[in-house]
Amino acid sequence: MFPNFLPQEVHLLENSESIFLAKSIKRYPTLTPLFYRAIATAYTKLGITGLTPPILLLHGFDSSLLEFRRLIPLLAAKRETWAVDLLGSGFTERLPNISYNPHSIKEHLYSFWHSLINRPVILVGVSMGGATAIDFTLSYPEAVAKLVLINSVGYSGSFPIGKLLPDPMVEFAVEFWRQRRNFGLFWGKSLGLLDFPTEDVIRCAALPSLMPGWSRAINDFTRSGGYYRLRERIPLVNKPTLILWGERDDVLGTEVAYLFKNAISKSQLVWLRGLGHSPQWEQPESVARQILEFIGG
Repeated sequence: MFPNFLPQEVHLLENSESIFLAKSIKRYPTLTPLFYRAIATAYTKLGITGLTPPILLLHGFDSSLLEFRRLIPLLAAKRETWAVDLLGSGFTERLPNISYNPHSIKEHLYSFWHSLINRPVILVGVSMGGATAIDFTLSYPEAVAKLVLINSVGYSGSFPIGKLLPDPMVEFAVEFWRQRRNFGLFWGKSLGLLDFPTEDVIRCAALPSLMPGWSRAINDFTRSGGYYRLRERIPLVNKPTLILWGERDDVLGTEVAYLFKNAISKSQLVWLRGLGHSPQWEQPESVARQILEFIGG
């Protein structure tokens, strides 16, 4: 059975990995300093309970823990593995009286970690989740044993111009962002242009936009400018850090990978050959192997 807080469209999923992970999603009422009410936080926990440190996966912009549907089973076979939907994203509850920005995302993540995990973790951040992971590590170093950045935002990929845009323009951009997936799915299926894996990617990506409060949360985060102030703080990271980068990343490019490597003193950079911006989906076996070797080291 799918959890009843997921959109009804989750029943359209056909990929077994996506179905399995969607059915494993739970919600925990996370109390935070942000609001008097607890925030129903979507997460999953799989693998061997008790092995320390556990792995905690953070998804990218306007995504959900479903983006790890191919990676989680490989990690959970060896290690306790968590994934959480960040504040304003995925299937975590969006309350109307909270501002959705990097600070509130970090505070919510800490409250979730403190309530359910409360041990140092191997923190894995993908794309925008990488920026969240860096921000979290710098603010709460006691919560992080090691850091893994996969095609991470930090030197690029944020949008400081969002603070300057008028509300109608931001609202138009957010609605366009939502509809492009729906149009792609409709026309792709109508014209027979979608193969099975691509259809699954679009369906999983579109599900969070069907949740209540999605538009306001994305609008809020856009107006905050995202993580544009993070780059000056990246050299302060002193945790052992693994930087995984797809050599064909056409979203953030590849030069920023060297910036991370040069800025973080205890880091190692591993190129993922032939892969793009989403190696956790493209070739999860390679990503899992690198993460587990890093933990072992």
